[in-house]
Amino acid sequence: MKRRTVKRILTYVRPYRAAFAASCASALLYVLFTLLGPVFTGRAIDNILGPGQVDLRGVLYYLALLGISVLLAAASQWVMNVCTRKISSRASNDMRGEAFRVLNRTPLKYIDGHTHGDIISRMVNDAELVAEGLLQGLTQLLPGVATILGTLVVMAVLNPVIALVVVLVTPVSIAFAGFVARRTTGFFKAQSAAQGRLSGFVNEMVAGQSVVKAFGYEERCFAQFDAISDELYDTGLKSVFYSSVTNPGTRFVNAIVYAAVGVIGAISAIGGSITVGQLSCFLTYANQYTKPFNEVTGVLTQLQTAMASAERLFAAIDEPTERPDAPDALAPTACGGRVTASHVDFAYVPAVPLIEDFNLDVMPGQRIAIVGPTGCGKTTLINLLMRFYEVDRGEIAVDGNSIAKLRRSALRGMYGMVLQETWLKCATVRENIAYGKPDATDEEVIAAARLANADSFITRLPQGYDTVLTSDGSNLSQGQRQLLAIARAAVADPPVLILDEATSSIDTRTEALIEKGMDRLMEGRTVFVIAHRLSTVRNADAIMVLE
Repeated sequence: MKRRTVKRILTYVRPYRAAFAASCASALLYVLFTLLGPVFTGRAIDNILGPGQVDLRGVLYYLALLGISVLLAAASQWVMNVCTRKISSRASNDMRGEAFRVLNRTPLKYIDGHTHGDIISRMVNDAELVAEGLLQGLTQLLPGVATILGTLVVMAVLNPVIALVVVLVTPVSIAFAGFVARRTTGFFKAQSAAQGRLSGFVNEMVAGQSVVKAFGYEERCFAQFDAISDELYDTGLKSVFYSSVTNPGTRFVNAIVYAAVGVIGAISAIGGSITVGQLSCFLTYANQYTKPFNEVTGVLTQLQTAMASAERLFAAIDEPTERPDAPDALAPTACGGRVTASHVDFAYVPAVPLIEDFNLDVMPGQRIAIVGPTGCGKTTLINLLMRFYEVDRGEIAVDGNSIAKLRRSALRGMYGMVLQETWLKCATVRENIAYGKPDATDEEVIAAARLANADSFITRLPQGYDTVLTSDGSNLSQGQRQLLAIARAAVADPPVLILDEATSSIDTRTEALIEKGMDRLMEGRTVFVIAHRLSTVRNADAIMVLE
């Protein structure tokens, strides 16, 4: 699973091959200039032979070369960091964008089956964690591998015996880090899942604060939050604890390597096989050789978290999307408004039938009131008409064309909807009304608002039609939000209108004021009205009762 996840992450890096190549080149240059530093230091030391025998010119020469190598190493590291940041940011942005595009193409059952907070957590938090893990992996892996290999080659050329000691001790450090990494993978997956549940719960409670307070649910809310938070704390503590053992462990092994190099190098220097400057060079190389192991194990927590987050993000990306429109799907430019249903069956859960052998024939311009007890399938019927869900059997048709053979965009363009639960985005009043018709003129927007009797309260807002609404229009009353939803449907001028308890949040006085406007809006259109109020259904041409 982990290997497959890594390969998939790399597919998002592939489009940025040029930046990756530049990062690799700068990493190699960084390692090269870093490896030259100990050589120049050792040469400078060898030019200090003893009291009165210092070759000052030689010392200054090698110190100048050391300074140049340090500056070039710093410049190469800066280029590498810029390139890796560019790769990680763009790759995670591509993942987030693909996940969001998939989200907008998934059937509604996916949205209905997951908490909104968990979906948000995948799109935002998990994508960011993948970016940070990718950045850490690139910045540590590229120069780290080059440093290890380059140091081993240089040490082997200078003294094969000391290089052999380093190589023999290294597997102990790698095996220890790998052992801990395998143990912590499950904890990081559980930590990401718990974080998603916590985000979903907080989002849910914040959205329903008025209900929470009205029903005195605070204590139970605290208890549920504490339970999820404790789970996140427990999994997070275990994952961090086990991964934090890795770095001290590898540092201990690496300290043994450094000590072994120092002892063997000192003996070699006493025996005259190497100089004091070469011994200094060896000690520096031993430190440089072990440093990548320490750095990689130091970021192991982020890498493991990134892997778990990537799996959650990829799970969202892999979610099946809506069945694509057929290549020969129809896209009518006009709609007469006749809607028929023939022997339709539908169930959310196959074992629990909801709609069975449903038949309907609505003529153009007819007003149909849909009534029935809660849970009888009124809203489900609307979802089927809009193709939010596909029927299990039978056929629904508009103007004689099966909706399964129509392009979804064309089908949904025939409908105007006003739902019981209004949704407004964080934008101006004008933009919210023109949501279904972005090219609507100011005159059309104002005419639709007057039709819905919303113009009077809009003009009293601080900036009128340019007033920016807060998230979900929370700076308006429920009734005002519903009036804007009615205006939004009116400006689109659809041939078929669906009203799902459209006036449920409007007081009777306001309802009476907009009744004529609604009549004008419904005139000449096929209308489906889901309602419980007698005043809403009394002007219908037919009343359909669902049981």
